[in-house]
Amino acid sequence: MRLQRFSQRTGWDLTETEWARRLRERRAAGLPILDLTASNPTHCGFDYDAQGTLAALGNPASLDYDPDPKGLRLARAGVAGYYADHGATVDLEHVFLTTSTSEAYSFLFRLLCDPGDEVLIAQPSYPLFDFLADLNDVRLVPYPLFYDCGWHLDPEALRLRITSRTRAIAVVHPNNPTGHFTKPAERAVMEQLCADHGLALIVDEVFLDYSLAHRSAETEAQSFAGGDHPVLTFVLSGLSKVAALPQMKAAWIICQGPTRDLQNALERLDVIADTFLSMNAPIQWALPHWMAGRAEIQAQILARVRTNLATLDHQLGSQSVISRLAIEAGWYVVLRIPATQSDAQTAFSLLEQYGVAIHSGGFFGFRDTGWLGASLLGVESEFRNGISQIAAHLKRIHD
Repeated sequence: MRLQRFSQRTGWDLTETEWARRLRERRAAGLPILDLTASNPTHCGFDYDAQGTLAALGNPASLDYDPDPKGLRLARAGVAGYYADHGATVDLEHVFLTTSTSEAYSFLFRLLCDPGDEVLIAQPSYPLFDFLADLNDVRLVPYPLFYDCGWHLDPEALRLRITSRTRAIAVVHPNNPTGHFTKPAERAVMEQLCADHGLALIVDEVFLDYSLAHRSAETEAQSFAGGDHPVLTFVLSGLSKVAALPQMKAAWIICQGPTRDLQNALERLDVIADTFLSMNAPIQWALPHWMAGRAEIQAQILARVRTNLATLDHQLGSQSVISRLAIEAGWYVVLRIPATQSDAQTAFSLLEQYGVAIHSGGFFGFRDTGWLGASLLGVESEFRNGISQIAAHLKRIHD
């Protein structure tokens, strides 16, 4: 009997890394873990309004099935209201609801790309996109960010990566894990490159609400949904970060741009969305309620992030082995460590010897050695103890 033949697009190497295997085994054995990789807010001890959150799902109107490819107007109005709070005017007809930003990316890859076409994406960044690109027959081409007292775009390096197969530039604003905003001048550079080469701009803003910058930097924290749109622009976000409700599976695409390109995109996206109709009615009816209550949980998260960042700075101030890079927003911080061994080996040693789980720089696409990425979302005591163990371990190696 012949073996089943599978699609080449799913021919990934799914071998578990040694670090992942040891972490899984450690958890299964009930051994203590100081988790500095935490990214799920529902597992980090925040105080949710459970009754109010769940009650929003009980709207009887959910039983009346009247599908709209874009999503219920009431839900889209909730999304538009969110952007109004960020100073951006969004037409409800330019909003498409999706079950996740991953699905939103998939819609846009299908909208913009033929098989083999390319999308430019910043590096370092969170490793989400590779599988999405493979599933949509799209090739990702990384463009570098560089650090000099803060993270910056290299316009020339970005320009040199544009080919005849390039269809879009993707940017995460603010970026994860670097925690920096795309500056207005950098936005202008990307828009000009898109205009010159007929490209679209895809902007992921899931961490937009978690700014740590001073008020003088507010212009840098503005949504790409606002301002002028000389090129076709798609802004993505969702409840996973905005309301810290990843389990509710609600996200959206905001479409902006020149009239002719925008109208064409809206018509095509309408067909894509209508083909799947993936957003369920109870979530759509509940979405405005959850959006309206986002401030309380965001305040808790920002307080936790600021506390852990202050703890980190205090501990780093008493030693000279580890430093951290500047951060403007988000839940992660990048640590600079001595490049005496591979980052993967450092992360493995920390897990094996001290039960500290932390990401290596390679996880985020750092090409050289000497980087770790820590989440600032975890419980304060766990974060403090984890950083202490890392500092002690690296001091012993360095000395």
